[in-house]
Amino acid sequence: MITEAQKHAQRNRGTIFVEQGEVLGHEIWPGDQYILRIRAPKCAAAARPGAFIHISCDEELPMRRPLSIMRATDDWIEVLYKIVGEGLHLLARKRCGDAVSLLGPIGQPFELHEDRPRPLLIGGGVGIPPMVCLADAIRNDGKAWNSLAILGSEIPFPFELERSSLRVDGIDDAVRSTMPLLEHWGIPARLTSLQGYEGCHKGYVTDLADRWLQGLGDDGLAQVEIFACGPTPMLKAVASLAARYDLPCQVSLEEFMACAVGGCAGCTVRIDTPEGPAMKRVCVDGPVFDAATVAW
Repeated sequence: MITEAQKHAQRNRGTIFVEQGEVLGHEIWPGDQYILRIRAPKCAAAARPGAFIHISCDEELPMRRPLSIMRATDDWIEVLYKIVGEGLHLLARKRCGDAVSLLGPIGQPFELHEDRPRPLLIGGGVGIPPMVCLADAIRNDGKAWNSLAILGSEIPFPFELERSSLRVDGIDDAVRSTMPLLEHWGIPARLTSLQGYEGCHKGYVTDLADRWLQGLGDDGLAQVEIFACGPTPMLKAVASLAARYDLPCQVSLEEFMACAVGGCAGCTVRIDTPEGPAMKRVCVDGPVFDAATVAW
């Protein structure tokens, strides 16, 4: 007889593909940031917002690196990364036509709920890609979502800033810079930074989110669910903000990963479950968790 634990362990079988991808595009942005487009049809077809790939950066480097999926369409995926360490430095050398080995898509995705039709997407730094992927899913869902994305960075954003034509009630009209891709999709977005970038809120993503939430009233708040990805201190602050407003909140955690398929258990975090505290693997049990259950 298969136990519940065994069923849980087997749920990822047949969902993660080993794929030899081809580099279709590799853009460089200020701050040692890169957007990499890879032809990977199996991964692209199965990708969901919040999932990631485990990519081989170089043939001579055995350890792979986890990168969040930013876009997945047709037969290709896109990831955004910032050079940190030898592996990503080697990955940055890849050119169009080069082959790259990847595993993916990996991880439990974000889940939208129709009874919360005002999703608030909060992304910081390299936590921006999952929010873009979620925004893409929202715009293709066909339901009447009324979403807002708040994105923050302390280095130049990996896109050209554009003045938004989409008004957001409750946010100062001077804060009008946005991400062109989200603007094109019809999804309002506002940017934050402490660096004084033009048209951006000077402060943290949680500051601007708090300001927006304050203006909604009880009826508006009852429609909001928060989705977030970014550095752990940011996610902890988002979880605190959600708790203060009594809002459901899903967070995508960042942890160091060796195998990324649940075998090494090197990326475990403590999560509160109905049966009590448990150590969960961020790679396959997450990376998305209910913020209220994370032991921050």
